[in-house]
Amino acid sequence: MSRACVIGSGPNGLAAAIVLAQAGLEVDVFEAQAEPGGATRSLPLTLPGFVHDFGSAVHPLAAGSPFFASLPLANHGLEWIPGDAPLAHPLDDGTAVVLEHDLNATERALGEDGNAWRDLVGPAAENWNDFAADVFGPLLRIPRHPFLLAKFGLTVLQPAETMAASYFRSERTRAVFAGLAGHSFLSFDRPLSGTIGVMFGASVHGPGWPIPRGGAKSIAAALIALLESLGGKVHTSLPIDAEMFRELDREYELKLFDTDPRQMAAIVMGRMSRKYRNAFTRFKRAPGVFKVDYALRQPVPWKAPECRRAITVHLGGSFRDIAEAEKTVAQGREAERPFVLAAQPTLFDPSRAPEGKHVLWTYCHVPNGSNVDMTERIESQIERFAPGFHDCVLARHVSSPATMEKMDANLAGGDIAGGSTALRQIVFRPAMPAYATSARDIYLCSASTPPGGGVHGMCGYHAAKLALRRMK
Repeated sequence: MSRACVIGSGPNGLAAAIVLAQAGLEVDVFEAQAEPGGATRSLPLTLPGFVHDFGSAVHPLAAGSPFFASLPLANHGLEWIPGDAPLAHPLDDGTAVVLEHDLNATERALGEDGNAWRDLVGPAAENWNDFAADVFGPLLRIPRHPFLLAKFGLTVLQPAETMAASYFRSERTRAVFAGLAGHSFLSFDRPLSGTIGVMFGASVHGPGWPIPRGGAKSIAAALIALLESLGGKVHTSLPIDAEMFRELDREYELKLFDTDPRQMAAIVMGRMSRKYRNAFTRFKRAPGVFKVDYALRQPVPWKAPECRRAITVHLGGSFRDIAEAEKTVAQGREAERPFVLAAQPTLFDPSRAPEGKHVLWTYCHVPNGSNVDMTERIESQIERFAPGFHDCVLARHVSSPATMEKMDANLAGGDIAGGSTALRQIVFRPAMPAYATSARDIYLCSASTPPGGGVHGMCGYHAAKLALRRMK
């Protein structure tokens, strides 16, 4: 039996391991941390009884992943909780824009912009499975659904500021679109910033923005249980360096890396050609994140009561406010009024806190490797839309970019996106052809390969499929 190993146990690494195990290979996964899962871990970061997600918290791309959908993960304990509404975006007038699961309800709620919203996100949302089959694949290939992808492709090069101005009349709709586009980590005058907004907007009405019961760790646990049922094994507290890799190189026919490209280049050393080594070491990282997790004595006291219905809340105000914050970060500076992404999972999964108590998950974007403490700025943005928030805080856990990297080496400089999503790097991510290296037995399967960041496992799936084809 052929043997394969995967370095890194994030969702992509586990997805790659499952594909290889399904093909009959003997698979071992090596994880540096004591607990597997990469960014999909849940940890007791504040007080006893409070369960916080270390990395990802809300999972539209996991729920909408073609590969995950093909797996019997429910049989291994994974349960999705949709919440009452996927997203709320509070404004300074004390109201909030709420995006509902139902596209028709959202169209009505957006009033004069309802038809434009449906035109923009409706085709992808209403045909999510077909849409996902194409956008979650390698970049250079023949699409399965060319007409659907062509309609989406018309938006690809449009910056978010151009799309917001051309599609929407209301500042309220432009504001909620800014929050969606903010997931791109790009300045809103850059290509692809609008594309990310459209994709996340479509996912609201497609798979939704659910949370896994018990926290993000439930995703990793289900994937690992499935892998083990196929004969695979996960080994924790085993960081792989260049010396240990030389041993693995002799023992395994295939080696896949769910790591940052620069880390991989340093580990495999002379096994890659200069061309690939240069491409991997020059790979540009995305801005980082500064994260604060809260243990709360009560729910967040939002001025807009509609925010209590949503799992996710985008805090940043108007389109102009968010655009300015993201532009500042793109220029290498910390924003005074950052765009803050917040999740309130215990409104819908009370098992993650003591009775009557709650957790709040927040982060903002910062320049990669920033050492500026953004805690007060994050809390100022929360207070802006929820006066009295400070009085609700029992404890907080602050994670700087350095902390994020220490807890998961793949999050270099706090980069949770798997590298910059600028146009050139999307095409060459990190080299062509994607996933492969100059060594036919070594592959990259992390979020630094297509289709990029997010908890969906598709990078690992495609890398493993390519490795198997080339192996045969």
